[in-house]
Amino acid sequence: MKMSYLKKGMTTFDVKILGIILMVVDHVHQMFFTVVPTWVDYFGRPVATLFFFLSVVGFSHTHSKKKYMWRLYSGVVIMSLGNMAMSQLFPSAVGVELINNIFRDLFLGTVLMAGIDAFATFKADKKVGQLFKGVFLMLLPLLLAIPVLLITALPGTFGPVLAQVMMTFVPNAALAENSIMIYMIPLLYLARNSKPWQMGIISLFAVLYLLTGSYQWLMIFALIPIALYNGQKGPGVKNFFYVFYPAHIWGLYLLSYFLMR
Repeated sequence: MKMSYLKKGMTTFDVKILGIILMVVDHVHQMFFTVVPTWVDYFGRPVATLFFFLSVVGFSHTHSKKKYMWRLYSGVVIMSLGNMAMSQLFPSAVGVELINNIFRDLFLGTVLMAGIDAFATFKADKKVGQLFKGVFLMLLPLLLAIPVLLITALPGTFGPVLAQVMMTFVPNAALAENSIMIYMIPLLYLARNSKPWQMGIISLFAVLYLLTGSYQWLMIFALIPIALYNGQKGPGVKNFFYVFYPAHIWGLYLLSYFLMR
């Protein structure tokens, strides 16, 4: 039975469900870090890599890349507003910070992948405008971080309030959950037709984290489901993640609030 499953491989649905399970375990540690041991957090290290890989698959096959990006941006704003409301209404007594927003990372990833598309258009048509567009989109997540950082440093209450507004509506690399790791997404997109190259890119990032002493190197275990990925979609649950992600985080946060007071 096991050998038959391994031969069949994992669909997009299978990889997504695995990522969701590991994500929930990781967030249980986050919300109950005072009682749940640190090693539980290790299970969540491959999650971002799995969702980055799936975002490359989704962006490559979607019928409308603009609508794909718009859904993610809507998720960024809704998640940011919800986090802010939850933190204000139910302030954590044990210091749980509600800053989760994987939609921001995934949206920035689509901006970077759009940059790769612009480079491909330039290569095919030799239109210089596409070259500049590609460079601009690749730098945009970093450029948008500059005003947010500058505004945050302003004295008084105006700076933090304006910064909060920008953090809600202006996704950027400084606010990304996975920081500079979002640049793994365009690399995976560039190598989307070669799984060995994609696995090599992930391995390189894992080694870099290992050298810095971060246990984020455990992202290397994402290679197992990626190696088993068979390129098939599986059951269609397009909007499930958009609902489940904020619902489970806010649910766990409320549970933490009432139990850990």
